Amino acid sequence: MSTLVIRDSVQRVSDPLDLVEELAIANDWTFERQEEELTAAVEGGYCEYQLRFFWREDERVLQFACVFDGRVPEAKRGAIYETLALINERLWIGHFDIWCDEGLLMFRHATIVDDETAGLSSNQIAAVVEAGLGECERLYPAFQFVLWAGKTPREALAAAMLETQGEA
Repeated sequence: MSTLVIRDSVQRVSDPLDLVEELAIANDWTFERQEEELTAAVEGGYCEYQLRFFWREDERVLQFACVFDGRVPEAKRGAIYETLALINERLWIGHFDIWCDEGLLMFRHATIVDDETAGLSSNQIAAVVEAGLGECERLYPAFQFVLWAGKTPREALAAAMLETQGEA
């Protein structure tokens, strides 16, 4: 995973999606913007991720979701929920979740934007995106082990978290 390209600026923002759009343009992401949402496609090592940013003016919250390519079959949801619980207790920011209606697996994080103080920085947005994409890439194998290899959530997480030493 490469480092995101950003031009850092701290701004008092009326719409933080303006900063997200700058990030998308700087990184050559294909994106679409609507009133309160920006969606971008980003190629990962295992799949293409859909980055979704939602701005809620009344709550002053910018929500970020990194959605996996593919759906979780209904029959596997119990095992995936257990996997999510094991993973989420290890995360410092954000969490993994399933969008139940569509069976979409995703990483989510919300940021409160306080215009009264420092505002929101491009670096803050980039850091959340890098953290989310990094966790998705790191844990993608665990989800695949549960979904397609028939591993238990604990087995899958142990295999995915195995750190290699040295070089081959």
